Amino acid sequence: MTDGEARGEFPAKLVNWAGHRAGGVRRLFDDDSGRPGDIIFETNLLHRLEAWAGAFGRKEPGVPRVLLLVGGPGNGKTEAIESTIRWLDASLGAGSRLVDALRLAFSPPDGIVPRVVDFKLGNLPGLDGRGNLIVVQDASVVTGRETRTAAQMLLAELKATMSDDTGGVYLCCVNRGVLDDALIEAIDAGADSVRDLLEAVSRAVGLFPDAPPCWPLPSYPTVAVWPMDAESLLVNPVAGGPAPASALLQVALDERKWAPLGSCEAGPSCPFCSSREQLSRDRELSALLKMLRWYEVASGKRWSFRDLFSLASYLLAGHQASSRNSGLAPCSWAARLVQLDDLSRRKGKPSKDTSSALFHLVAAQYQHALFHRWDREAGPSLLRDIKELGLEDDNTAMGLHWFLMSRRVQYLPATIGVSLEGMVDIMDPALTDPDTEVQATQRTTWWLRDIDVRFSRSVSEGLEYVRKSQVMSKVELELLDRIAALDAVLSNSAIRRKRPQAASRVQRICRDFACRMVRRTLGARTSSVLDAGILADFQAVIEDVGGNDLYDVAREVERLLNTNQDFEISLTTTFGQPLPSPMQRAVLVVPARPVKPLDEDPVDRPRNPISFLKVGAGRSSRPIALTYDLFKAVKELERGMSIASLPRTVLALLDTTRARLSGSIVRDREILDRARIRIGSGGVVIEERRLGFASHREGASR
Repeated sequence: MTDGEARGEFPAKLVNWAGHRAGGVRRLFDDDSGRPGDIIFETNLLHRLEAWAGAFGRKEPGVPRVLLLVGGPGNGKTEAIESTIRWLDASLGAGSRLVDALRLAFSPPDGIVPRVVDFKLGNLPGLDGRGNLIVVQDASVVTGRETRTAAQMLLAELKATMSDDTGGVYLCCVNRGVLDDALIEAIDAGADSVRDLLEAVSRAVGLFPDAPPCWPLPSYPTVAVWPMDAESLLVNPVAGGPAPASALLQVALDERKWAPLGSCEAGPSCPFCSSREQLSRDRELSALLKMLRWYEVASGKRWSFRDLFSLASYLLAGHQASSRNSGLAPCSWAARLVQLDDLSRRKGKPSKDTSSALFHLVAAQYQHALFHRWDREAGPSLLRDIKELGLEDDNTAMGLHWFLMSRRVQYLPATIGVSLEGMVDIMDPALTDPDTEVQATQRTTWWLRDIDVRFSRSVSEGLEYVRKSQVMSKVELELLDRIAALDAVLSNSAIRRKRPQAASRVQRICRDFACRMVRRTLGARTSSVLDAGILADFQAVIEDVGGNDLYDVAREVERLLNTNQDFEISLTTTFGQPLPSPMQRAVLVVPARPVKPLDEDPVDRPRNPISFLKVGAGRSSRPIALTYDLFKAVKELERGMSIASLPRTVLALLDTTRARLSGSIVRDREILDRARIRIGSGGVVIEERRLGFASHREGASR
């Protein structure tokens, strides 16, 4: 394809990057499937597999011959398998004969891709005695007339592989569900040897604070496994190079594949070309990558390759929920909205399509597609107020109503809808602290409070305040101008005298909508989002190799778990039961339990996506996960928040930790030697003495 032919292929081709389209599923040795961007994005696993293939080709001792790549769909398992086969071909000096043979095996004439391909390496010149190469592209697949389940087949394959002494290789992609089913099958079948292996694999790929190395397994040096869904694609590989997510977005934003700004069908009003132009700048792209990483550390979830491809498609090519528009190219869809809006701009009769067209153009820009949530519940009440005010012929008022109503039905792509909702929940810029300072341009700095105050007085005043900095796009300014005109109409004394409450309600919705739009544009471009400071601090703790930041957090959690210098255990209730009245309580009091960072050894395994703390000491110690909610609570307590105001999730985590500690403490004689029991609320304490137990009042002389 020439440069001239490539120019303008985006954003139309980005539509197929979505997970439910051609970009969603990768097939072995099929270059037309599942590889948007036509390049391979480097990851830590690929670097490890390349090194393994070289070691295997050189016959180095101790090289694993059973490789299990564990993870859900969309994590790049198939790409890893294909790359490994190509590296094996090169390291064995097969001259592409191995790749060609496996390409034919995975592309049978009947089109039914086999579950497993067993290739004898000895068939290649100079490779006698190398055993077989067994490749399972997807262990969840059952093909042909096979009557066994996927778990039973995996169990049989592992049993045969572990008993094979020919030095062959077993290369398998498996998801966690099939792995768990195979373990259950091994237990039921009494296959103890394979059961022990599967238990070791499950523990190595699990999210445990003391998970063992997995490349190779300590107790099975011939077996290497890798949890592909544990590593972040937003972090640079250890061997160097850009993060896969950054490289992926650079491909999607490649200027050579886009028409010049303003030259597509929709002209300067195209939201997709405008988004590309914005994200081509270092600050905006860095802010987007930072927000995606913050979502990972806060939610504990990982963006998979399929998620990121779908996200790039959604942000830069849109998502047409209506089947009526599904066949239109992104720029053609935008051009159609521009034409429809022209009727609205010329004050034509309001209709759902024409009046809301400009709203949908604005909502398709990447910042509003990312932070997509508006007050969907305001739609019905807004229509009643519009009718009461006699504004049914106002295109802006009716367009706002129809746009908000469109948000009451499914409008997000199903593949990433949950993640997009989570992004808004965690870091919506519309909810950022008003005392946040935003660097709008190199020479312009705003406090969000100043923007809020101006928009609260009138949309026109807020618009004039932000217009001069030129941070808003053409379509955003056009929409703000129309909302400002509607706001002025609602301030007219003739309307307010007749229906003052209805006018105030509509005016409040207009001003809130306009202010949210400006806040989200500024927030997305500068990563000035809700709790940005806490998110940045939490990311630093998660990624801190030395653990110094984690140590400071541990000290704060220690204060939360203990009461002054004591750790208290209720003896009159079990976990989950409400406490009785103070007079009826019996509390076991032991010395305060220490909280320290739990040391992690990420050698030969991915770094855990969350950090752990160790509560207690000795046999009674227990690990606790440092979640974002717990970390946020610690930070807010430092700022003066009351413990009684902690979120329920944090209180539940603390209560669970106390309960787990309590069960081991009451059986630990060393701790009980310094324990006492407090009875009721009168200060009566029972302690063990040399000749038995004695009671006294706290603070009284004994």
